[in-house]
Amino acid sequence: MLGASSLVGKSADLVPAPTNQPTPSSLWPVHARIKATEQLLGYFHKTMPQLLRPAEGILAHPSIACSLPGKRYSTNLWDWDTYWTTRGLFRLVAPFDRKEVGNHAIGSFRNFFDHQSDEGRISIMLDVKNADPFGTLKADRPKSQNQAKPVFGQLALLIVREVGIIDWLAPYFDKLLRFYASWVSGNQSPIGLLVWGNDVAIGNDNDPTTFGRPFFSSANLLLNCLFYEDLKAAAVLAGWLNRPDDQQRLSAQAATLGAQVQKYCWDPRDQFYYTADVQCVDRRRELIPNIKPGMDMSWHCLPLRIQTFTGFLPLWCGLATPQQTKLLVQTNYLADDRFRANSGVRSLSSKESMYSLAFSSDPSNWLGPVWIIVNYFIWKGLKDYGFHDEANDLADKTLRLLATDLATNGSLNEYYHPDTGSALSHKGFMDWNLLVLEMI
Repeated sequence: MLGASSLVGKSADLVPAPTNQPTPSSLWPVHARIKATEQLLGYFHKTMPQLLRPAEGILAHPSIACSLPGKRYSTNLWDWDTYWTTRGLFRLVAPFDRKEVGNHAIGSFRNFFDHQSDEGRISIMLDVKNADPFGTLKADRPKSQNQAKPVFGQLALLIVREVGIIDWLAPYFDKLLRFYASWVSGNQSPIGLLVWGNDVAIGNDNDPTTFGRPFFSSANLLLNCLFYEDLKAAAVLAGWLNRPDDQQRLSAQAATLGAQVQKYCWDPRDQFYYTADVQCVDRRRELIPNIKPGMDMSWHCLPLRIQTFTGFLPLWCGLATPQQTKLLVQTNYLADDRFRANSGVRSLSSKESMYSLAFSSDPSNWLGPVWIIVNYFIWKGLKDYGFHDEANDLADKTLRLLATDLATNGSLNEYYHPDTGSALSHKGFMDWNLLVLEMI
C-alpha cells in the first residue's frame, strides 16, 4: 500500500469530465490513480483517531464511530456500520499496530451485547444517551420492530483474525447464539427465509421490496445473505472455541438457509436474484368453507421483481453457482447501464419506475444513488468469481469517486450521484467508505 505523505489538491487532473455513459477505468491515467490513492490514504490516516471513540454515556466500552465528531451519526453506534468501519480501519493500520483498533472493535461488540434483551435481541443502534432508540428490546409480541442486523459473527471473526486473540469472545458466544435464536423465533417465515418485521432501519432504507410493504412480508435478500454469512462466520468461531456441536449445527443452519435462498430467490427467467414476498396463503377453507377445494396452492412465495443491488448479494456471500454468476453478470450487469454507471453501481436499476436521485434522510435514498457499500459488495462478488477486469474497473471508479469528493469538498459523504459523482448527503461520513482500501 502506498504511503500517505504526498497529498494532492483539487481533482481536476484526477477525473475525466463526467458523462452519462460508464467510463472505462482504462482511460484513467496511472499517475492520477496513484495520486488519488495517496490523497485518500492521507485523509484516512489523519481522521482515523477521531473514529476511535472513548467510553461515553451508556457506551461503557470504547467503540468505533462511523462518522467524524459533530457530524450526523457521530454519537451513535450502529450495527452493520460498525462492522464495515472496523473492516476498513484494520485495512488502514499496519499489521504490527492493530491493538488500538482491536480494543475499540471489541468494545463495540461488548456494548451491543451488554444491552441484549433476555430473549436475545440486540438494538439496531445505541446512542451515548439511549440504549434502544428504536424500541427493539421491548418484550411485546408479535414484534414488528426490527433488531440489529446479523453481522456480529462476522465482526467477531474479523477481530480474532486481525488481533490473534479469541479469549475475549468466549463469555459472549452463548449470547451470540441467543441472538440468532431470537431472529429465528421472531422473524423466520414458513419457507425458512428471514423477514423484516417492518421497514425501519433495514440498512438499505427505502428498498421498494420492503419499504412501505406489510409487516413480516419481505424476505429481503440483504437480511438473508447477511444471516447466511454470519452463520458461517460463527461456525468457524465455534470450531476455534472447541465447541464442535455448535460448529456442526451452525454450519448446517447456514447450508439450509443458503438452499432456501437458491430455491426461492433465484429467477431463471430474468437470471436475477429477487427478494421474496412470503404473503402467499391459501385461504379457501376460511373464505369458502362449504366448497371442496381443488388444486393445492403449489407456491409459497412470489418474487418481487424489482431489480435492486441486493440481487447481486449471492455473489458476495458465495451462494451463486458459476453458471448463475455468468448469467447474472452478463445479463444484468454488463449488458447495459441499468446498474453500471460512471461512479460505480446504482443501488436501484435505472429502468425501475421508482428510480430517483433526490436527497433524502430518514429514510436515506437507495433508489439509484451510488453507495460505497454497494460498490464493495459487487466488487467482491466479481473478484471472487473470477471477473477480475470488471472488478478492477469498479475499484477504480470507487477510488476516483472518493478522491474527487475529498478534493472538492474536503471530506467524504454518504452517497453519490451515479453519473456525475457529485456528493448527495451527509458530509463527514466515513463508515464503509473506508472499504475502498480493500479494493485498491
